[in-house]
Amino acid sequence: MKAVYIVLTDTGTLFTRMIKRFTKAPYNHASIALDGELADIYSFGRKSLRLPWNAGFVRERRDGGIYVVLKRTTCVVYELRLDDERYERVVREIERFEREADRYGYNFLGLLNFLFPTELRNRDSYFCSEFVATVLRNGGIDLLKKPPNATAPHDFMAAQGLRPVYEGPLAAYSHSC
Repeated sequence: MKAVYIVLTDTGTLFTRMIKRFTKAPYNHASIALDGELADIYSFGRKSLRLPWNAGFVRERRDGGIYVVLKRTTCVVYELRLDDERYERVVREIERFEREADRYGYNFLGLLNFLFPTELRNRDSYFCSEFVATVLRNGGIDLLKKPPNATAPHDFMAAQGLRPVYEGPLAAYSHSC
């Protein structure tokens, strides 16, 4: 058995505070990591701290990039145990997104799904939790009984099969928690 890690964060930026006003949820960004150290964290989000609208597929580092600047980022980390076959499918799916990163954009339009009852979908565009749900679904894991483009970060908090392993400041995270 292997594990992937679902990481929900709150960076406290203006954009995340705006999202939080609507969701009333403690965390408003979702990512996925392939190891418990969270060495590489994959998601859809801003590519630059200064330009929040320049967004798309990102590979973040827990100890680098945006999280070094946003030191007050809080998180909850969930472990999802997978058999080897499903784990490899998730890895391949993330590798595909990484290889084709230039073709994907951020699904700003899809965020309207949370304000209005619609099924807006922007081809080749994802928001953070939509990406995580898509990777899991394409990996043969259907944690949430809703389409990826209707998945909010806080939906993972109620998902069956996820084991919480840490909650607190991201900077203080240790895999031994």
